[in-house]
Amino acid sequence: MKEDHKPWLWIPMLNFASGFPYVIIISVSVIMYKNLGISNEDIGIYTSLLYLPWVIKPLWSPFIELYSTKRKWFLTMQLFISIAFLIVGLSLPLNNFFIISLSIFWVAAFASASNDVASDGFYLLALSKDQQSFFLGIRSTFYRISMLTGQGLIVILGGYLEQLYADKTKAWSYTMISVGSIMTLITIFNYYATPKSNQEELTPSIAPNKNQNFLTVFGTFFMKKQIGIVLAFILLFRLGESQLLKMLTPFLIDDKKVGGMGLATEDVGIIYGTFGILALVIGGVLGGIAISKHGLGKWMLPMILMMHLPILGFILLSHFHPQSVIFIYLAVIVEQFGYGFGFAAFMMFLIYVADGESKTSHYAIATGFMALGMMIPGMLSGYIQEYLGYGNFFIWVFIATIPGLLLSRFLIFPPDFGKKTGI
Repeated sequence: MKEDHKPWLWIPMLNFASGFPYVIIISVSVIMYKNLGISNEDIGIYTSLLYLPWVIKPLWSPFIELYSTKRKWFLTMQLFISIAFLIVGLSLPLNNFFIISLSIFWVAAFASASNDVASDGFYLLALSKDQQSFFLGIRSTFYRISMLTGQGLIVILGGYLEQLYADKTKAWSYTMISVGSIMTLITIFNYYATPKSNQEELTPSIAPNKNQNFLTVFGTFFMKKQIGIVLAFILLFRLGESQLLKMLTPFLIDDKKVGGMGLATEDVGIIYGTFGILALVIGGVLGGIAISKHGLGKWMLPMILMMHLPILGFILLSHFHPQSVIFIYLAVIVEQFGYGFGFAAFMMFLIYVADGESKTSHYAIATGFMALGMMIPGMLSGYIQEYLGYGNFFIWVFIATIPGLLLSRFLIFPPDFGKKTGI
């Protein structure tokens, strides 16, 4: 499937449908549980365990590769996710809401991970390599916009309902029901927008290669060149970020007496949902364009630095606690721009790692290891933050970015990989 099929129409919302449930499960759940009285330690360990489906998705990704079509898979999973979020919303008023909602989030996480496998495979089949690099910025940007929609607009909604009802349980129950409704609308859009006349529909993926089976698809990934260094890089690249993502929101919400910034829930949503989104869009688009023009080799190191250096802003915030909210906006804007610009290099490298036969499954395996690198440090982040305090915690997070940076210098890949070669 190398025809045009209006990629500008379906790529944005298909990737929004991957990021939106992810951010609700991994990040918005943190804010919700924080406001419902769950401790930082429990938030860190239990919400990090929700990464597990993304870690182990390579175990069932070959079935998505070998059976039915990617389009049928992601549409079914998106509908399943919509129902799960509605059930979470209905479960929050119950006495044992924490266990019940976590269980439903787990189910939704498995569906979301499967949706990612199918969506990634659809993208890799739909576009040529130069199109993949060109649309990488758009793809990663809309993925991140979906995450900031969760961290921004959905959190604003939750904060507004908290004030409206003076009942946090009721507020977040209605918020999660709204999330389920939004996900339903997204699923309907993708049903009509994604192309049906593609290569995998004409030649169903149940038998792309008669010699393929689960073990061969899975095993060939570990025969790739430099696989040891590659896996170490994937696991360690987000070592600092994985901890930052879990404790940044508690830092912004916690009272200044315990080292936080003392913001209201709604204020956190506004910060991420306004200038944060704008900075992310600009950074993501520029990152994709840069790689498509010059190739990954030229931009790998600068993009990694752009992604990690903004952590310094949160170190300064945690030590000086400025009174003006402008400094918080500035830190978030710089961090979101750097993330949008820098993460494009990491995603392009994963595409390089997955390149070849069974690229859908191999991409799933690569992103599974990435999720493992997010899950384990995230589980420990609450305990580390409580032990070090916010100020020293952010210093530790910055130090944790160094191993991935060093490993990147040993990676071997074509310098012009991702460079656009034609129209």
